[in-house]
Amino acid sequence: MDSPDPSDYQPRLRWWSHVWRSTLALAIGGIVWVQVVDAQATDQPLLFWVDLAVGVVAFVLVSWRRRWPMTIAVATVLLTPFTSIGAGAILLATVSLATRRRTVEIIVIGLLNLLSTWGYDEIQPVNDTDPAWLITVFTIVFVAAALAWGMFIGSRRELIWTLHRRAEIAEAERDLRAGQARSTERARIAREMHDVLAHRISQISLQAGALAFRDDLTPADLRSGVTLIQDKAHEALTDLREVLGVLRDDTDSTPLTTPQPTYDDLAALVDEAHAAGAAVELDDHLDEHPPDPVGRTVFRIAQEAITNATKHAPAATIRIEVTGGATDGVHVVVRNALGFGPTRTPGAGLGLIGLSERTELRGGTLTHGIEQQGAGMQPSFVLRAWLPWVADEAPAHERVSNQGGAIS
Repeated sequence: MDSPDPSDYQPRLRWWSHVWRSTLALAIGGIVWVQVVDAQATDQPLLFWVDLAVGVVAFVLVSWRRRWPMTIAVATVLLTPFTSIGAGAILLATVSLATRRRTVEIIVIGLLNLLSTWGYDEIQPVNDTDPAWLITVFTIVFVAAALAWGMFIGSRRELIWTLHRRAEIAEAERDLRAGQARSTERARIAREMHDVLAHRISQISLQAGALAFRDDLTPADLRSGVTLIQDKAHEALTDLREVLGVLRDDTDSTPLTTPQPTYDDLAALVDEAHAAGAAVELDDHLDEHPPDPVGRTVFRIAQEAITNATKHAPAATIRIEVTGGATDGVHVVVRNALGFGPTRTPGAGLGLIGLSERTELRGGTLTHGIEQQGAGMQPSFVLRAWLPWVADEAPAHERVSNQGGAIS
């Protein structure tokens, strides 16, 4: 943090601040004036009125000390030889300048105070029998003490200002990181819900399309198909309500509480696709059970692949192959024949983009495209993904949350 300007940490003076400072300055001036006032009135009446007039000028000048600190300090100190009643105002200007803690200003005003004090002893009717060296030492000590007191006040003000600034910056950073964590969490929830809702809605569309295409269904078969559509619609609506509840509540930092899928749910996903009329083949050749974060990503890849295939190639067989292990990571390959013509199911076109982001966050890679398996064979759409057994780094929302926790 850069050193602040003295004007930054000077407290604002209210009416009572001016009152007590002026009262104290007047009291100090009165103590000094009492020592010479009788001699002035008796022997030098002109000096008596000059002392009063110059003292008033000193009090007027000192009220501008914060606007022009060096100028006012120099001007009031130069009035020292001609006034006793203004001694408090002159001291106030000197201390105020010292709070700025600028070396050149302190040296200049200190020397001027010494010279002006010696001038005061020469002009004013001071009856002092002390030796000159003792008076000089006392003057130096008094001026040094006044300057040191001003520097202490300035140092304390800067310390308090710095602590306040650090607290404000810390709070701002905490709020910023909390906002980033909340935004990242919402993005994660949106990505999760895209995968879930797109899959469920594609099943609804596929089932409804099958009912519309077939005209040989019995009332029982038709009722069973409509019931399945209703169940999938209810599941999609439940998921949608959960995510909207999280996204709307800015004060609730509780993450999505719906149990997240793992690798163990992959078989159930295939069975669910079979029940909806899709042809899905799963070849699971993993050497051992993967960690939950990796298994969840494999599940989402398979889910999005099934969703895309049922939208763009509803009659094609979907083959999902999962291989690998702890040594070389997890390899996922999904193949399906190309569809015929455009799909009727609307989509945002963000499914593969979301999968790429999800895979990269887990330290893996994902590629997709059309491949020709052999001469005379129909080309297929192939999606290939690789995931490390232990992800290279934590997901972005976990990293941000950890950072936010460190500061708060």
